[in-house]
Amino acid sequence: MLSVDDGKYLIRLARSSIESYFARKEPARAEGAPSHLREKRGVFVTLESFPDHELRGCIGYPEPVKELARAVAECAVSSAVGDPRFPPMKAGELKDVVVEISVLTVPELMRVSGPREYPNKIKVGVDGLIIECGGYSGLLLPQVPVEWKWNETEFLSHVCEKAGLPVDFWLQRGAKLYKFQAQIFSEVSPNGEAEEKKIC
Repeated sequence: MLSVDDGKYLIRLARSSIESYFARKEPARAEGAPSHLREKRGVFVTLESFPDHELRGCIGYPEPVKELARAVAECAVSSAVGDPRFPPMKAGELKDVVVEISVLTVPELMRVSGPREYPNKIKVGVDGLIIECGGYSGLLLPQVPVEWKWNETEFLSHVCEKAGLPVDFWLQRGAKLYKFQAQIFSEVSPNGEAEEKKIC
């Protein structure tokens, strides 16, 4: 578990990385990061408009493939200018967005005797979901079904949709479903105080 101070450090790093990219076309360097923030972790950086909290960008690594601090710096920039769902952010927009960071546990393959068991294997507000099949994959963070007030079955349907698959594809035996948890830190206001976010 990370501390609130760790979360504040990562939030500051994410914002400074975006600022560095706008100024010098490169993300901030995560120099001086504590050793435990240099361990490899999965992480997503989400940007939301303020105060209406509309999604502005979200990019991350589901698996622990990079050092956490470095991954945060890179994903912050990618969320700002590289999310294909949105036009690249302009420097002047940064003052109107809040940064949220989700540090992930390692995804765990859910093993069931039949796919109809999946809703009983997940908990809304605790688990995030990944679905994979062939070249298709989709991920939804744990906070998403809470924000949209989905139940477990709706959560499964929407992660299928995110992957570009039919909404009932989770019932197919060829589908692989993984769950993970996340520790979430978020700015209260743009460039403001950060806090750990509880979603359930």
